[in-house]
Amino acid sequence: MKKLILLLFFYSSLNSVSAQSLDGLRVGLESNMAWYNDDKKTGPFFDSENQDGDKHLRFNTYLKLDYNFLKNFTATAQVESYEPLALLNYSPNFEGTNLGIYSLNYRNSKLEINAGHFYEQFGSGLILRNWEDRQLGINNALLGGRLKYRPLDFLSLTGLYGKQRFGFETSDGEIFGFNTEIDLSTILKSENSSYSIGLSYVGRKEATKIEDPNFDELTNAFSGRFDFYKNNFYANAEYVYKSEDVTVIAGQLLNDFVNPGNALSINTGFSTKGFGIDATFRRLENMGFFSEREKTGNVYLENNINFTPALTKQHDYLLTNIFVYQAQSQVIFADPQLMEAGEIGGQLDLYYNIKKGSALGGEYGTKLAFNASYWAGLKGDFDYGNLSYDVDYLGFGSKYFSDLSLEIRKKWSKKWSSIFYFVNQYYNQKTIEDNFSGEQIQSNILVLETTNKLGKGKSVRLVAQKLWSNSENHDWVGGTFEFNFSPRLSLYVNDIYNSGLDSSTKETHYFNFGGSFNKGTTRLSLNYGRQRAGLVCVGGVCRFVPEATGLSASLLMSF
Repeated sequence: MKKLILLLFFYSSLNSVSAQSLDGLRVGLESNMAWYNDDKKTGPFFDSENQDGDKHLRFNTYLKLDYNFLKNFTATAQVESYEPLALLNYSPNFEGTNLGIYSLNYRNSKLEINAGHFYEQFGSGLILRNWEDRQLGINNALLGGRLKYRPLDFLSLTGLYGKQRFGFETSDGEIFGFNTEIDLSTILKSENSSYSIGLSYVGRKEATKIEDPNFDELTNAFSGRFDFYKNNFYANAEYVYKSEDVTVIAGQLLNDFVNPGNALSINTGFSTKGFGIDATFRRLENMGFFSEREKTGNVYLENNINFTPALTKQHDYLLTNIFVYQAQSQVIFADPQLMEAGEIGGQLDLYYNIKKGSALGGEYGTKLAFNASYWAGLKGDFDYGNLSYDVDYLGFGSKYFSDLSLEIRKKWSKKWSSIFYFVNQYYNQKTIEDNFSGEQIQSNILVLETTNKLGKGKSVRLVAQKLWSNSENHDWVGGTFEFNFSPRLSLYVNDIYNSGLDSSTKETHYFNFGGSFNKGTTRLSLNYGRQRAGLVCVGGVCRFVPEATGLSASLLMSF
């Protein structure tokens, strides 16, 4: 707590100083607090990671400073505090108070140089992506150096070296990277269309303790991609090849199980007034890529070099996020009945606006959105005893997941609007969760939402939800009430309830109530309630959160 108080004092001091002299300084403060308490339904509070049930109060605090000085120079520093402990299910490497990231940067119209921590992405991220997401507990910034150079209008070059951050430390593995972007439309002087290609290389070098390894310390990955845009049509494709590397099962390196990996992604779409379509196909084979091999598949999402999010609809409602898909990019040989080498599938989005004044559109029109996604394992021959597999490139194996959704948005008057939302899902619990006793769950979810504007910034929002499934364990109902007193102040209460036979959730009300207040660049939110055990997902990337009950608060400030 003393360190937290010092951080807050430091922030207040900077606020005063910057107003007087440091015009180039930008400060951002984020503090997330939770008090976990015992509950008759969810049980007594206990942190299985830290083996401690006494420290009920937790803080994750981030103080970020960006300073522009001289010409074209910037400096960045982020102090982080996890005192007395980090929030539940964050990596135990987030401990104490320390300097999390720091960098010195130079940039002009042709050249950019970074020394210290930096974030980078090549292409779609299938070969390399470094980013921060505080909600998921991800910060895999590289500590080292990066140089970007644009010698010509149509050519961009990037070279980098670093070690990945985890907690306040860095990984043992070294990361090398090079990227080239070529704008062909500039070379061809094309005015009505855009063409570009990209080529990337990423190397991961990590020593191994295995005496006679069947794999190299340096794992190489290569990527090629093409992007095309013309009028209302677009298309892009990317292929990645990863050289042979040892397979890691449950943290163990299997020296006799060495395979290459690859990925293919194709996306295309078309849009015009009132109509849009987007389709994506992706195939992943043995594409787990980590700066430390033994961290493959870790639950804290640490040491990821590449980015393979689940390509499915990102739902907004409580019951539509009970069964969420995680991309299956790695080789799994957990059991003769549970063997995987990756995934294959895709998704389709359709958007259509029914015109105003038509029979179905009414006075204000009607908006329709349809999404379909399907994911399966790679079809092939798997040999558990000899640790080998041979998969068909375009073969679809056992079904993992499917999702069909239809959203209808209707405005009835200037003050009243509604959303009708239907979702049909298939969830193979055994393969997605590596759960030997998992079910094949089929569910239908209906959501009805309505919002009524009362004037002077006031509004009421109501949501009713229902989930039916073929499993006796899952029969959920939920609801939300939200009242906005003004654009600055809002309060809400929600609850979901399972009348099914699932022993972990049966007849438990997972209620939450709270609110938020905004003023300028400051936002404060408070919440009390129960957290259901399950996956929290942001942008297709998910992490598991345990069941808990307590009070949480969040403070965001910037200047």
